[in-house]
Amino acid sequence: MKSSFNFNLAALDPRRRQPGSTLLGLSFDGSRLEGVEVHRTNGSVELRKSFAATLTLDPLTNAPELVGREIRKVLDEHGIRERWCTVCFPLNWALTLSVKLPALPEEDLASFLQVEAERGFPYGQDALLTATSRCRTAAGEGWATLMGVPRSHLTRLETVLAAAQLRSASFSIGITALQPADAAGADGVLTLLPGEGNIRLQLTAGGGIALLRTIEGAFEPAGGERELQTDHVLRELRITLGQLAPELRDAVKRVRVLGRNDDADELAEVIGPRLAAQGIAVEQVRVHAPDDFSVKVPPNTPVSPALALAVRRLAGSPATLEFLPPKISAWQQLSSKYSSPKLVTVGAGAGAVAALVLLLFFGQQVLLWYWGHRWSAIQKRVYLLEDTQANIREFRPWYDDSYRELTILKRLTECFPEDGTVSAKQIEMRDPNKPGELLKVTCTGTARSQSALIHVTDKLGAARNVANVHTEQTRGVSPTEFTFNFEWSEGAP
Repeated sequence: MKSSFNFNLAALDPRRRQPGSTLLGLSFDGSRLEGVEVHRTNGSVELRKSFAATLTLDPLTNAPELVGREIRKVLDEHGIRERWCTVCFPLNWALTLSVKLPALPEEDLASFLQVEAERGFPYGQDALLTATSRCRTAAGEGWATLMGVPRSHLTRLETVLAAAQLRSASFSIGITALQPADAAGADGVLTLLPGEGNIRLQLTAGGGIALLRTIEGAFEPAGGERELQTDHVLRELRITLGQLAPELRDAVKRVRVLGRNDDADELAEVIGPRLAAQGIAVEQVRVHAPDDFSVKVPPNTPVSPALALAVRRLAGSPATLEFLPPKISAWQQLSSKYSSPKLVTVGAGAGAVAALVLLLFFGQQVLLWYWGHRWSAIQKRVYLLEDTQANIREFRPWYDDSYRELTILKRLTECFPEDGTVSAKQIEMRDPNKPGELLKVTCTGTARSQSALIHVTDKLGAARNVANVHTEQTRGVSPTEFTFNFEWSEGAP
């Protein structure tokens, strides 16, 4: 028994940036939402699930989180878990402009069309996402149809889809996916697609889209149902054809009414005889033909904008008109937000200050590296020298050639009487604390009488190198405990 097991790891990776082999096609038309989940396998497409629902919230006016939650609820009810989707937004969101192309080099036509768009659309280029389709008449004249959609509409729709846990792979106009420009032959094709309250109209001729518009008010409520406004629709068709250039108007030989419902049946039935009198054939297309796409679809698949755009995306065919907002990185958003001349000047100044600070830190680091290297080279010798200096300070008195302490003791001893009437108990020598001060000697002892002590201090005050003899304290009379001090001057005669 032979078995096989295919496991698509890429489809399970939440970080994948591109859709896989399954897509969810969505089509917004007023309050109506249609969806179909398609899966590609070996050159054909399988329709897994489809649905149609009426939304109670408007994606353009209600809170995106609430609209997204309502869409998510619809998807959950139909068991749809696919995250990637293609989206057909309403045709009445688009602004169109037909321009006759002058005889200019190809590299100049883009600039010409940009100028025409700025002049013809009521929004600036930054507020619109635009697309262009060119066609050429049998006489060789070139025409371009400029289409612009407010960026805010599509950005809001993206937010709605994100709230519904969906990621968009394509934004386009549904009727352009049903009737691509390259499908038209030499004759022009007028395509009509009935919607919720209008009829979407597209004229395809000369390899491009020559006209794109909606006929509003095509249906009016009547007794709980709605009724096709035949005269209004025929009048709008006459006006539309009448506004075309003669070369484009004469090229229209066929009208295709798309859809498999009562609205499409009634529309085809009503306009058929009227247009046939003008030499224009009318056909109703209820299902997709086998050669509509580069991949096979199941037989008798109903015509659906949502399905057409999703299948073309799975087949690798780009949308005729792509309006998916470009992904802007966080850096691009930040740079565009703070790219005014004033902020640029301030930013440049701040950058220069930061660069100067970094340069100073770098210079400091270089100096630290340099002196650190020098210190490493002399470190051992410095430590050895410091040890030597410490030893010198500790043992210097033992190698003093002046014998200062002994000289002081000798001079003090010479002043004391030999009969022992005055004797010293303690002698303290304190080096000066400040420059210019003299060494101070304090002597504490015992004298048999005050007169003997006075005799000693007088004799000491007259001695050489001795100054400022001062008796600090005496206690008792006979014997007397005393404390006196004096200063020792090395340079005194």
